[in-house]
Amino acid sequence: MTDTPPAIVVDRLVKVYQSGTAVAGISFALPVGSVTGLLGGNGAGKTTTIAMIMGLVTPTSGAVAVLGAEMPRQRYRVLHRMNFESPYVEMPMRLTVRQNLTVFARLYGVDGIPDRLRELADDLDLGDFLDRQTGKLSAGQKTRVALAKALLNRPEVLLLDEPTASLDPDTADWVRSHLERYRVARGATVLLASHNMGEVERLCERVIIMKRGRIEDDDTPAALLARYGRETLEEVFLDVARGRQNLEAAQ
Repeated sequence: MTDTPPAIVVDRLVKVYQSGTAVAGISFALPVGSVTGLLGGNGAGKTTTIAMIMGLVTPTSGAVAVLGAEMPRQRYRVLHRMNFESPYVEMPMRLTVRQNLTVFARLYGVDGIPDRLRELADDLDLGDFLDRQTGKLSAGQKTRVALAKALLNRPEVLLLDEPTASLDPDTADWVRSHLERYRVARGATVLLASHNMGEVERLCERVIIMKRGRIEDDDTPAALLARYGRETLEEVFLDVARGRQNLEAAQ
């Protein structure tokens, strides 16, 4: 019996732009069904890394494989099995929620679209505003719609960029709970980029911290807290970002 291959493999990945190096030779593998936090300050390389995993950006060198497909060359083999969610990606404002989700469902090749929309409306409590223009929704409602869009095709790989940004604590907790339930039910692999350290501590079993395009640390939250001698991931994040470490804890 062989082990299940990783859902995502990043191997010595590099991306260089005219303005400089965004990603400088990073490697990691994410097991199927795992949830991993990708942390780093602005300009650390998180967004570029996610874009290369999605097959939207071609690496300068190195390789990315998602569910066994080489990205971006073979991305059309797996695009229907993965998706991306971010509250920063706006949908057409004049279309209703139902119209937007229907358009994306067709793009994703979803079967039984009306039934799938009803399922998501029930799961994500969209019923009250399915036929409202998307541009007239509150921040929390837009986030639930963005999550519905990302789950339309029941993805096996889900990439999340600040999924609860600008939400009140109650709505943010609701979104996280739904993500946890979905991951367990679907056995999905989740890569979460977030600046909310409490969110990362709650959802992630592993944390990868990037700085200036490189991986500075990679471990479980508990191991990182012990190594840096800190009580919260926010303190660990600040130590890495500012180039300091609790030397006594590291010895």
